[in-house]
Amino acid sequence: MTIVDAAFLRTMPLPEPGGGGKEERGRVLVVAGSREVPGAALLAGTAALRVGAGKLQFHTAASIAVPLAFAMPEAMVVGLPETEAGSPGPEAADRIAEAARRCSAVLVGPGLVNDDATAELVGLLLARVEGCPLVLDAAAMMRLPEHRDALRSRQGCAIVTPHAGEMAGLLGIDKDEVEADPPAIARRVADTFGVIVILKGACTFIATPDGQDVTCDHGNAGLGTSGSGDTLAGLLVGLLGRGASPFQAACWGVFLHGEAGHRLAAAHGPLGFLAREIPGEIPKILADLATGRDADGP
Repeated sequence: MTIVDAAFLRTMPLPEPGGGGKEERGRVLVVAGSREVPGAALLAGTAALRVGAGKLQFHTAASIAVPLAFAMPEAMVVGLPETEAGSPGPEAADRIAEAARRCSAVLVGPGLVNDDATAELVGLLLARVEGCPLVLDAAAMMRLPEHRDALRSRQGCAIVTPHAGEMAGLLGIDKDEVEADPPAIARRVADTFGVIVILKGACTFIATPDGQDVTCDHGNAGLGTSGSGDTLAGLLVGLLGRGASPFQAACWGVFLHGEAGHRLAAAHGPLGFLAREIPGEIPKILADLATGRDADGP
């Protein structure tokens, strides 16, 4: 299986802005956050901007919209009607879909409540959001079988990001079965649902509906920390926003996330660095890769 490393990434360089400013690097929409988990949206949005997206818009639960706007003044923040659980409800689907028509990429999921209302919201968005790639993370991907036809119709323009436990939950199988053969499970889901699968772990496997299979073992133990997945999801939508293809975004996002973990481990120790620190490493990593400096070791 092909290994995603710095040399591999240089065979598929990211689109570079031609001087047109932030509009040229895309507008990304992040549908994230709930009353109990407001920080997930902040982590994802910060990562999206750090990886080079030009403009950022949040759609989030109304009760956390103002604090989020103060925490991230770089973003436009829209408060949505929320459920009793404090998460954006399905009645917000039309408003989100309208905003998505003006965006280059959309992320749905970080910090949303995993319940029937979120599943309904995701189904409505899959039906109504057209013309841009989607990243489904956390609660947004946990009812995947219910959305099979809608996902397959997107023809590989959606990315899902489960770890082994989430993958087991969405397929209704034991976690041990996922861990016994992660590449086969990732391939099965990519084929069945027509999505790009990032099966996260110490060694991450990426599979696409058109048969591309790659792996990246560039992570470390310190990345197994609260909020780390939210930052990866943000990197993915930011890369899509600046013009990367879904497969390209998957490969670059996973590697950048892993390399940030290595640099933080070198600076702070192998454990104990925070997810909020990951995005700050990304611009320097991108610059090093662009200049040919190796970024493959701890």
